Amino acid sequence: MTRTDNRKIALVGTGMVGMSFAYSLLNQSVCDELVLIDLDKKRAMGEAMDLNHGLAFSPANMKIYAGDYSDCADADIVTICAGVAQKPGETRLDLLKRNAQVFRSVVEPVVASGFHGIFLIATNPVDIMARITYQLSGFPKERVIGSGTTLDSARLRYLLGEYLQVDPRNIHAYVMGEHGDSEFVPWSQALLSTKPVLEICEESSGALRFSDLEQISQDVKNAAYKIIEAKKATYYGIGMSLTRIARAILGGENSVLTVSACLSGDYGEDEVFVGVPCILNQNGVSRILHLNLTPEEQEKFHHSCETLRTSFDALSL
Repeated sequence: MTRTDNRKIALVGTGMVGMSFAYSLLNQSVCDELVLIDLDKKRAMGEAMDLNHGLAFSPANMKIYAGDYSDCADADIVTICAGVAQKPGETRLDLLKRNAQVFRSVVEPVVASGFHGIFLIATNPVDIMARITYQLSGFPKERVIGSGTTLDSARLRYLLGEYLQVDPRNIHAYVMGEHGDSEFVPWSQALLSTKPVLEICEESSGALRFSDLEQISQDVKNAAYKIIEAKKATYYGIGMSLTRIARAILGGENSVLTVSACLSGDYGEDEVFVGVPCILNQNGVSRILHLNLTPEEQEKFHHSCETLRTSFDALSL
């Protein structure tokens, strides 16, 4: 359970994603204490110094420092952004195996510290890394969360907002499934305020077309590739997504976010972590929200879950 006196986050991995998260936490005053943990202790110390030097301009009164795994003992959230990058010619499975080893070296000492909060995973492939964390930690499923399709859903709302010429905050639409190539948009569930987007298209006399919506879903799916091609990596968007998830947890908000959660019969699926709309509070995933998917959407979701299960099974952990 989250304590009200001191909201503490431990961040493992001080690369671009981790530090975008840390910078966003500082600017949004999400926690009271932030500990940075990295194999490169000197890097973590430098990052902590840099953030501390901005405290005079921040709304937050945060304690920020470099530490080690023992500092996780009283943390509310441990966010893992650590991982290895894909080498040229390396298969996705090879990368997975190497990241699985990295996670073993992280999760075990975190648990050994006495940590009993919530794991929040950002390392890709995030759905599988969340499942690995769940297996290694022995934690209850509701207390292991992946960033899932939270960022994908934000990208969707941005693009859909541009297309419909409305504020994306008034759009209620989700990307579901794997945070990857098998993700999909259940358009039957997409709403502008309380009006279905598909209905808006039908009433537009051809001005708005379903083919455009399908193009938007492809643009969402390919967004990361475009950003990586242009600037080598993505980090601001995911950093802000992680901050939003952390705020929902620490604030006990009962907010709906499309995180990667463990399914146990939900949507007819088992033994898989995958992006679904979840209600988040101080206990982690309070419950999974069940959308009325069409048969075609349900099949897309099943395909995405099968893709993730196949990848995980190939690891032979």
